[in-house]
Amino acid sequence: MSNNGITESGQLSEQLHKITTVVQDVAESCQGNTTALLQLLRQLELLHREIRDGTFQESLPNNRQQLYALLKDIEAEGGWPYIERMRLQAFLRNLLPAATEENNQQDGSVDLLRGDRS
Repeated sequence: MSNNGITESGQLSEQLHKITTVVQDVAESCQGNTTALLQLLRQLELLHREIRDGTFQESLPNNRQQLYALLKDIEAEGGWPYIERMRLQAFLRNLLPAATEENNQQDGSVDLLRGDRS
């Protein structure tokens, strides 16, 4: 790798570190605000999709040697990047205990988990 490649790699690492710090700071400032955190997650997903479908796709290898190098890098660095969405069932599992607890504090409320009246 040339010195230019090393320099570019160092600059990229520095830029990625800055991005990570900003995103972590925003997430921390939104702590307790589910709507704001959801908005942050949606923005990150949108950026991921834009990069993947735009500049990344345009820069894909056009020969076997470059493809081999890319696949080797993907294997060595931990696979394909993916932003996983929380599954609705997991979301509901987290939501229902809180709703049930709140419900049990009210007289005559319906128990969401059992579907009967308290």
